Amino acid sequence: MAQRSSGHAAISGLPDVIAPNFKMRLSGVTSTIVQLIPAQRAAGLSIAAFGPGLPASVARMGYGDLVRLWTRPARRRFRVWHARRNVEMIGGLILRDVLRMPLRIVFTSASQRKHKALTKWLIARMDAVISTSHKTAAYLERPSTVIHHGIDLDRFSPPGNRADAKRAVGLPANKKIVGCFGRIRHQKGTDLFADALVEPLRVHPDWIAIIAGRTTPEHKAFEAELRQRIDRAGLADRILFVGEHRDIERWYRALDLFIAPQRWEGFGLTPLEAMACGVPVIATDVGAFSELIAEGETGHILADLEPSTMRDVAERMMCDDDLRSTLGANARRHVEKAFSLDREVRQLGLVYDSVAPVTDDAG
Repeated sequence: MAQRSSGHAAISGLPDVIAPNFKMRLSGVTSTIVQLIPAQRAAGLSIAAFGPGLPASVARMGYGDLVRLWTRPARRRFRVWHARRNVEMIGGLILRDVLRMPLRIVFTSASQRKHKALTKWLIARMDAVISTSHKTAAYLERPSTVIHHGIDLDRFSPPGNRADAKRAVGLPANKKIVGCFGRIRHQKGTDLFADALVEPLRVHPDWIAIIAGRTTPEHKAFEAELRQRIDRAGLADRILFVGEHRDIERWYRALDLFIAPQRWEGFGLTPLEAMACGVPVIATDVGAFSELIAEGETGHILADLEPSTMRDVAERMMCDDDLRSTLGANARRHVEKAFSLDREVRQLGLVYDSVAPVTDDAG
């Protein structure tokens, strides 16, 4: 049994695939690792995380195990180091090229911007590169495999009764609810969401809006100013800040409509999570949103970032119960077909096998 940090899920022997996590604070990358590793292990892959900031449910190897990684794996000639940040690519290169560990490095890129010189240099030295969207792939100077993130379809699922789902999280069952989930900050467009809904909420007293998410210290002033604007509009009791929740799936199930108002996003899981819960989605055209949402079938992609554009589309959907019901049902089927977590696990496995094939004589 490998040595590990107390309280974390056990790993048997040394893993074939290592998922480093070199950031303490919860982030989208960390969330991806937390979601994927249990599913990958359930599918039979020998994988463990390495680094801090992970919950006890995630199998993790300790620092003592790192020294033992020069031992040849049982089923592969090379172990796989799956990096998702620059610092993790650097760690993999030190292990592979300086310390001569039998290792292959895979990097997942979610960035949609021109890379700096250091990042380009690092990516050029990877054994394989994965892009989380076709937009992301277009910014790379080398070929990559596009693998969209997947969703746990058991965790994120439609409610049996939406009114009961609203009651379960303390929201009024007799109200229709439009939501915006994610960190509260300018980049996430929380202010666009609130501004766009001022007029629709005044016209439709049967609707309320909720904002779920955490505000980090550097964005407290942004939140305070936003609350003041909402209060001045007379909507403090109609646009509710409900905080951060680990059981966020319960809040998605309470929604009738979801809006993803981001100004910028690397990938963006929230539309998938909402659609998996049978909720139609309105989203800005950033991140992978245009690749996730089937325009006119599961929701709508906005033409621009103007609050008036968001307002007009939201107004049309808030007025039409039948349309929302149809789009919500389509959304669930769409995610089941194209964005399951099992599909992501299978596709990642093919990349691992391409750089570090399983061999009968390994070990």
